[in-house]
Amino acid sequence: MEIFDRDLQSIQEIRCLILKAKEAQKKLKEMSQEEIDKIVKAMAEASAQHGERLAKLAWEETGFGLWQDKILKNMFASKNVYEHIKDMKTVGIINEDKKNRIIDVATPVGVIAALIPSTNPTSTTIFKALVSIKAGNAVVFSPHPNAKKCIIETAKVLIHAASIAGAPEGLIGYSTTPTLEGTKELMCHEDVSLILATGGEAMVKAAYSSGTPAIGVGPGNGPAFIEKSADIPLAVKRILDSKTFDNGVICASEQSIVVEASIREQVIEELKKQGAYFLSKEESDRLSKFILRANGTMNPMIVGKSVNKIAEMAKLDIPKGTRVLISEQCTVCKDNPYSREKLAPILAFYCEDDWKKGCERCIELLKNEGIGHTLIIHSQNEDIIKEFALKKPVSRILVNTPGALGGIGASTNLVPSLTLGCGAVGGSATSDNVGPMNLINIRRMAYGTREIEDLKNDDSNQKKLDIPEELMELVIKRVIEKLK
Repeated sequence: MEIFDRDLQSIQEIRCLILKAKEAQKKLKEMSQEEIDKIVKAMAEASAQHGERLAKLAWEETGFGLWQDKILKNMFASKNVYEHIKDMKTVGIINEDKKNRIIDVATPVGVIAALIPSTNPTSTTIFKALVSIKAGNAVVFSPHPNAKKCIIETAKVLIHAASIAGAPEGLIGYSTTPTLEGTKELMCHEDVSLILATGGEAMVKAAYSSGTPAIGVGPGNGPAFIEKSADIPLAVKRILDSKTFDNGVICASEQSIVVEASIREQVIEELKKQGAYFLSKEESDRLSKFILRANGTMNPMIVGKSVNKIAEMAKLDIPKGTRVLISEQCTVCKDNPYSREKLAPILAFYCEDDWKKGCERCIELLKNEGIGHTLIIHSQNEDIIKEFALKKPVSRILVNTPGALGGIGASTNLVPSLTLGCGAVGGSATSDNVGPMNLINIRRMAYGTREIEDLKNDDSNQKKLDIPEELMELVIKRVIEKLK
């Protein structure tokens, strides 16, 4: 009975939040670009000011990652994202093609349902609020229950700043009682125009099945290929720095290392030198039981945990100063946890005969999980880099950069984003690093340039196909035979 009452309370709260958001968005829609930009700037400045406090709240509540790294993520979501979007035209006429006589008019989608994960709770809340409001929309947050307090506190910071800057009341809302039923109501409500879903695979699938347009992002499982021309010490540094950043909770972080046989020993030596510990077969088997649950999903007990904590759980005796645990593997399948996404400082290690075999292994890993997401390559050979770009079923190929920060656009010039689309191949509505332009509709004004008479008299429409008479007779004969 208590659960039933809680569900009803959650559903009613969501309905009230959507009603307020809808009314607020109507007012926002009448505001100028300058007025909206003022609100967005105030939100960005406030979230940056509270970045450290919110990072510590997230770490204390979830136990995931490192609060010091969460500060950087909050600063990225506040400053980097703001700097990228601040001068974007998102209101009224945003483009005019005088030559072709087409005018683009931006129209906000309306009310956005923003589902927030526990892995990157405060930074994702900041990011989704900034891009939603910049695009002229209202936003209602559905927090992950395990990160409810820090997400709500982040939303309060944003609401206060937006209000002072002139935002209509109710423009940003959040559920205080997140439940599955409440989240379902949010996703399926007729007044919600779009879902921004970041989280587990089941939740993203639910968003796409809701009947409401959705932008969802699935799991990452990015392989990092080290090609023989790479600067090996630097490649290893980038991979380990990435995999240990916030204890590996960013979905674009590396999950496997794939190397060519000719540099195998050199790479292993460098990994050990920089703090990687290679597990024995017995140790790999023991740890594998903690990576996946019986239902085949990632065990939340390892997510964002330190190497020492993971070793303690699996009863592993590892050297002091170990940064990452590595298991040598030769198979890829759903039942092999090392070939799956591991949001923790754990890596698989594969060795292949040459770069072509390495290419095939990377594709196999991506098809196993994380298809459409991210791949990382370390190489100085531009021809091989381009071959990888042509063949890999991913939305972002990161070259000579850490995966975690490269994927979100911190160490690359990709769009700064904490929602990384996986494209149609990955079951996503977009392959973009999502930003404000993904959250508006474009109304196009197209002026007439030709009359019907002009089209009828166009010689190019009247030209016959230049086909030899003998060939036409043969084609007609074959068609008749088929019909018989």
